[in-house]
This record gives sequence, structure tokens and C-alpha cells, in this order.
Amino acid sequence: MEAFSDLKTPAFDLSSRRIRENIVAMCVSNDSGRAEDKYIRSYYQNGGVFLWIDRYGVDERADTLLAFLRTVDDIGFSRGMFFVDDMERDLKLIRNLDFNGTDNNINKVMARLEYCLTVAFMRYSTGHYFGFVNPMYIFNRLDTIADTPAGRPVVYKRLFDIDILRPGKEYFAAALRHIYNDSVGEFLQRSQPEDTLYYVLKRKLKTATEAERMKIVCNMERLRWREVNGLDTTGKYIVVNIPAFHLYAFGGSESLDMMVGCGARKTKTPLLSSEIERMEVNPIWNIPVSIIKNEVAHHAGDADYFERNRYNIIERESGDLLDPEEVTVEMLKSGRYRVAQEGGEGNSMGRIVFRFPNQFSVFLHDTSSRSVFSRAVRSVSHGCVRVQKPFDLAAFLLDEPDEWLLDKLRISMDIKPETERGIKYIKNPDNKTKLVSGLKVQPRVPLLITYYTIYPNEKGVLSTYPDIYGYDDVIGAAIKPFMK
Repeated sequence: MEAFSDLKTPAFDLSSRRIRENIVAMCVSNDSGRAEDKYIRSYYQNGGVFLWIDRYGVDERADTLLAFLRTVDDIGFSRGMFFVDDMERDLKLIRNLDFNGTDNNINKVMARLEYCLTVAFMRYSTGHYFGFVNPMYIFNRLDTIADTPAGRPVVYKRLFDIDILRPGKEYFAAALRHIYNDSVGEFLQRSQPEDTLYYVLKRKLKTATEAERMKIVCNMERLRWREVNGLDTTGKYIVVNIPAFHLYAFGGSESLDMMVGCGARKTKTPLLSSEIERMEVNPIWNIPVSIIKNEVAHHAGDADYFERNRYNIIERESGDLLDPEEVTVEMLKSGRYRVAQEGGEGNSMGRIVFRFPNQFSVFLHDTSSRSVFSRAVRSVSHGCVRVQKPFDLAAFLLDEPDEWLLDKLRISMDIKPETERGIKYIKNPDNKTKLVSGLKVQPRVPLLITYYTIYPNEKGVLSTYPDIYGYDDVIGAAIKPFMK
């Protein structure tokens, strides 16, 4: 026993009470406001058992975690945000029994390791599985609906409506059980992103210039956000990438791509996931209230303007059609009247619209302004997506259509028919009726409207696109604390 007499000093006086007091103090002083940090603070304040430390010190689970944490450089992150150097130092102190001084007594070192290991584990696993940034928060607190009077709460536009997984108490509790049950490595490995593009970008980051790094990091972060149900790629599906101004359609052996026009910066196209369920041919355009107030109302009383654009003014309550000369600016701005553009040639939505459930009243559609597709930057709409090849998209969406159905669609869209039956139909002067007014899309086709500034182009080549809405800046500001 004489050989261990030196251990009977205050530096080696192990006290679970002092350890917990030190941990709780760190929880309070170091709270970042992140959900995982709040959970950890509650866990230790409410008497949660120590997860990493015991009377024998710290076992190899800490080494397993540190092996993962040492790789955060590879994703452009700082080791400091995960306490790597601090934990390596404290781990060395414990294993060498090198306790001395006020800050390096055994209880403070053990407390620091317990706390830092838990926080680093949760930050790393939660961030990799769910993302280090919450897009529901950052993107839905950008644009306001209107100027907010003093003293009134700000009302924001909703710009992100993709149902993604977010961590909650059940996830955090399960994560801590993996520490206690000695399955740290397995859990951290399962937390890694699944998309292959993520690992392409990760490799690209190693040789990136300083100017390229932030763009790569922001796109890697997007790939950590997991949809609750995910995009169903077993059948046909469509992806619209806004910065690329491009639509990609896939389905078994079929594929299709085309240019698109999207919302302007002031009227951004929302990011969403849905399913295309029907298409309407020669649709009537019910003009949104915001456009009526901002662009149509000041033409009140100008009958030529309304006739030229084939706009009808309808009282909402009665359904009565009004004479444009009798309508005032105030009437149109009141919201009691709607303005609808007749379908057919010259309609702003073109000859066909593709509908899908969403809370924004946006859709994919043809356009009467075909010149938009000659532009490099096509952020031109009030939020809807204009498609370059509307007939091709319609044919893609239909489930094994026969040639006559396709010709009926062509004839209805004033496109030259290709079958003998179709050619005979349009030559007959008695045939004035459009053959198709609407078609169901069965089965429904999944649609994802997303935003990547680095993404494979239509040839599969990784390409870089301008950050037209400034979303890289928004993600970059939120993720900056984690970066070098």
C-alpha cells in the first residue's frame, strides 16, 4: 500500500458530486442554443448517469469518437467546434495520471472529458444525420410578406416546404444509449450522409481553392437534409434545380431534360416536394391577388388593355362579369374581384399547365413568352416554373399513351399532328373543338423543386451555377461557426 500513498492527495480525490457540479457549470456557460446542447444540459442537470467516465478513467469509446472527429477537416469544419485538441489533452492527463493545479485536478479533467465527449458526439452525429443547419428555420425567415407596421410581429414568406427529418428528444435519448451500450462507432457510421454526390463533393473539397470552399461546403450541407419519405425514384420522377434553370425527368429507360424559367429574386420559387397529379390544356389563368394589385389595378378603366390581354373581371361573390370601363383601381385592389385570362393563344401560362398539391399556388407550365429560354439567367416569373418543352413533358408524364392520345394533345395545343387520323381531323373544317382539356397523371409523378449551386448537368457532368437567390450566403452564415 505504501507504493500508492502518493495517490492520497487532493489532486486524486475523485468525487462524483464535484464532477457533476463542474459539468452543470459547463452546460450553462457553453450553451450554444443548439437543440442537442439543450438536451445535454437537461440530461446532466436532471441527474443523468455519466456516459464516458468511471473510477477507472475513460475507455476506448473515447478513442473511437476521436477517430471520427479528427476527420472533420475533410468536410471543411474546425476541430475546435468538436473540442478535439482539448479532449486529446485531457485524455492524456487521465491516462498518465497527470493531475495537478487548480484547472487540472481530477474532478475538473473528468468533468471536461465527460461533457466534451458527449457534446462532440451529439454535434457530430446529429449534424451528419440531419444537417448542421435547419433549412426550415433559415429559409422561412428571409423574405417578409409585406412591410410590417411598428409594433406588429413580422410575417415571413414560406420559401422551404420540403418535409425533412429533424432531431427530437427520442433521437437524442437513443443516441446517448449508443454511448452507454458501447456502439459508438456503429452509430456514427450510420449517421453519415447517404447520397453519393456528397462524397464526390467531399473529395472535391480537398483540392478546392479558398473561393470554392464555401460553395462546396454549402452544397454538402444540403445533401445532409433527409426527406421524411424521400423522393420515390422507383418509377418516374422529376427534379427542378433552380440555380441551373433546368428540369430533369427520369423513369426507367426514359429520361428528359429541358430549360426552365423560375421565380425572380423578389418572387422566389419555393423549394418543395409534391406529386404531379393532372395537366390542364389551354388553361384559364386566375391572376394572383398580388399581381392584380401591383400590375393590373392601375389599368382600371382601360377597356383596350383588358381586351388586348383577354382579361375578364369577375365579382367573387356573385360571379358576375364586369365592364372594365366601370372598374376602378380601388375596386381591383379591394380583393372582391378576380381577374382571369382566357385560355388559348397568348395566355401567360401557355397551352398547358401541370398541377401538383402545394400551399403556394405554384405549378409547372408552358409560356407565351418563349424568348425567356434564350436568356442565360431565367429568374423571371412570380414563382411558377416555366418549362421549355411542355408537350414533351406531358408525353413523359402520361402512362404509356397511344399515338392518338398524343395527337389529340398536339391538336389541342395547336401542334401539328403526326398520325393520319390526326391530320384528317384538322383538315376537316367542321372539327373546331379542342380534343383534350385535361388529363390525369396516373400514377402520380413525384416532383422535387430544389436548389443546388453544384449539381450534375443533363450530361451527368458536375457543374457550378450562380447563387441566384443568395441561399449559399444564408447557409454559409449559419454554418460558419463550424468552419475553420
